[in-house]
Amino acid sequence: MGIFTKNYLGVDIGASSIKVVEVSVYGKKKKLENYMEFKMPLSSQSLKTFHRESAALLSNEVSEILQAILRKAKIKEKKVSLSLPDFSTFFTTFSIPPMTETEVPQAVEFEAKHYIPLPLNEVTFDWQIIDKEESISGLKRRILLVAIPNAVLQNYQRVASLCGLEIAGMEAEVFSLIRSSWPGGKCDFLPVCMVDFGWKSTTVSIVEKKKVISSFSFDISSIALTKDLALALGIPLEEAEKLKTLHGLDPQKPEVAKVLLDKINLLTMEIDKICDDFFQATNRRVDNLVLSGGTANLFGLKEYLSARIKKSVSTAMPFSTLSYPAVLEQRLLKIGPSFAIALGAALMSAD
Repeated sequence: MGIFTKNYLGVDIGASSIKVVEVSVYGKKKKLENYMEFKMPLSSQSLKTFHRESAALLSNEVSEILQAILRKAKIKEKKVSLSLPDFSTFFTTFSIPPMTETEVPQAVEFEAKHYIPLPLNEVTFDWQIIDKEESISGLKRRILLVAIPNAVLQNYQRVASLCGLEIAGMEAEVFSLIRSSWPGGKCDFLPVCMVDFGWKSTTVSIVEKKKVISSFSFDISSIALTKDLALALGIPLEEAEKLKTLHGLDPQKPEVAKVLLDKINLLTMEIDKICDDFFQATNRRVDNLVLSGGTANLFGLKEYLSARIKKSVSTAMPFSTLSYPAVLEQRLLKIGPSFAIALGAALMSAD
């Protein structure tokens, strides 16, 4: 390890798993040092990382698992960047009338009270200008506002403290996803729809020039697909998960594909609507879609979505920007979509 090499640690605490990625940076070279995942069993009696009702992090249990992961992976880095689940993060966009640069922060804070469903003293919020438009009266600005309940932040701070870690940064999952999985090329100049198919929820975001324009979360999720399959076929969750993973949307297994398509078609309609709403508002068409999350590699999903919504659909390949042993190539291609957020978090302080 060179004396100018620095390591960065990213952690993604999901609804049923914890993923850890460690990267090292030497100059402009980034190398994958370590990655590991802990998955919760599907059993109804299994430990979950979040309370079912409140979506509050189970900080004591999570810290024990995270410490075990770090020990097993022999990770010694103590500074960590954390991604925060989109289902506990509030996004909105709004426009403000023409004003001077110095007046913008005060105007945003005033408007925030009308959009955030909690008192401002109970949340931490940030904002950025995502669009500017000249008008007769002056320069109009469109604002992206992101708010996170302080209780959520405190839970994550407690996890880090119990693990003896120092928090280098925290951000909503979508920002980690963009950092690790932006498709680049012609997409640097075009709007892209990024779909993170998670265990508990799916987030659909319109991103332009690496800026989040809009973001929406839905209950259509990986575990919802598994539950539907278990109910339809009268089988345990564990068996339904195996069938879903093994067959996906394979037309040769219609008893599985038909059940999964009921929910996937609902998601397809939501994606279509979000992209169409963006086009109606901006006259800019979304032609590219990037899939991430553990279900991104579901057999036939990419092809089905492409045919239904008439867009170019690809799966996230976050590890493609790193160096790693050639023997890991196929493995990292397979797991890449599910590690996109953890890697993005690790790169938070490295960029």
